[in-house]
This record gives sequence, structure tokens and C-alpha cells, in this order.
Amino acid sequence: MAHKGTVIVTGGSQGIGAAVVNAFLKRNYAVVATARKVSQASFAPSENLVLVDGDIGKAATAKAVTEAAITRFGSIDHVVANAGIFIAKPYVDFTEEDFHSLVSTNLEGFLHVTQLAVKQMLAQGKGGSVTSITTSLVAHPISSVPASVSMITKGGLTAAIVNLASEYAKEHIRFNAVAPGIVDTPLHENNPKDFLKTLSPMGTISSAEEIAEAVVFLTEARNITGEVLHVDGGAHVGKW
Repeated sequence: MAHKGTVIVTGGSQGIGAAVVNAFLKRNYAVVATARKVSQASFAPSENLVLVDGDIGKAATAKAVTEAAITRFGSIDHVVANAGIFIAKPYVDFTEEDFHSLVSTNLEGFLHVTQLAVKQMLAQGKGGSVTSITTSLVAHPISSVPASVSMITKGGLTAAIVNLASEYAKEHIRFNAVAPGIVDTPLHENNPKDFLKTLSPMGTISSAEEIAEAVVFLTEARNITGEVLHVDGGAHVGKW
């Protein structure tokens, strides 16, 4: 049975990324997943899945991933730019190393892979989509989660999504983002759940699968572009 299209997923080894990989495989897409050690992740073997190890902040990784998609599956139809790191600390405590790590993974990791993917989508002439993962903290900060320098990068992604949606609308290449609040992933395994539940008005924590469902929705929503879909228990609606 032919697959529905080829999806590249960055940061695909655990958490939201792994849930996204599984969600697309379940829906009969071909998936190329990348992360530093994605080949060690516990995915069931599938002829529709290719795993590429590498640091997404490096242009060479993006090249390897996009070439794998074209060589193995013949196209690049969608990208889920999920790879990201998050650092929370008082503004004056952020180091130069913190800043460079955030820029490398969150911004360069988006730039390299989506540039190559968009070139391929333009050559194919059938449209496509890019979905990134931002956070509701970009526009709706929480004082108990000081993450200003992380938000320089996540806010940059949100701005890029809107601008790219405009630039490529006529080619039907869509750019959207999912903005999660707190998600039950390894990122928060050492944070007390009671505290995490105070970070949204609904007092809820999303599962990685719920974020993956939002990603799939935006990937398949042919008339949605330039959209930031908040899956955050209402955290973006303001003070509670």
C-alpha cells in the first residue's frame, strides 16, 4: 500500500517527537526521524520509517535527513520541526553557552532542515507543510518560569512561521506551529506535578500524544497556514 506522503520529524527520539513519529506511522505516512541518538529509540521496525542520527543544529545533519527522505521515499511533503531545548533561569544568570545552545538547536535546527525541505517541495510543485513547536510562554509569560532567553528563540520561530506562511502561500506550502503548555515528557520528569498543574488555568498537563494529534491536524489541514495552535490548558488566555 502506497504511503500518504513523507514527513521529516526532528527531535524524534523521545517525548513529543516520538509521539509525532508514531502518530504519522499509524496514519500510513513515511517518516524520516532524526535526533542525536534516534537509532537507539524504541520504535517498532517499519518499512515506512528511516532513522538518521545527528545534531540538528548542524547543516550536515539536515542534508543527510533530506537526502534520506528523497532516496528512500522519493519526496519531502511535510516537516515537523520539533527539536528544541528549553532553559529556565533568571535572565541575568543565562550564559553565553546557554544562548549558543538555544540558537543552535531551536533556530539553526529549524533553518537548515526547512530550507532544504522547502526547496524540494518547490521542485515537486505539490505544496506541503512545515509545523514547528513553540510554546505559549512566547506571548504569555509566567513569572515563576523565567525563560526570557529561551523565548528569544521560540519567539523567533513564531515570527518566522507567520512570515513564511505569507511568502509561500501561493505555492501552497503551509507553515504553522503548535504551542504546548506543560507536557508530560522527560523534560519535566524531575518537576513536581502539583507545581506543573498550577501553570494553566485548567490545571492540566498534556500528554505527548495530544500534542502529536495537533501536529497531525495542522499537517493535514489544507487551508490553515500562519496559525499558532495552543494546546496548553488555556495558559495563553492570560492571568488566572
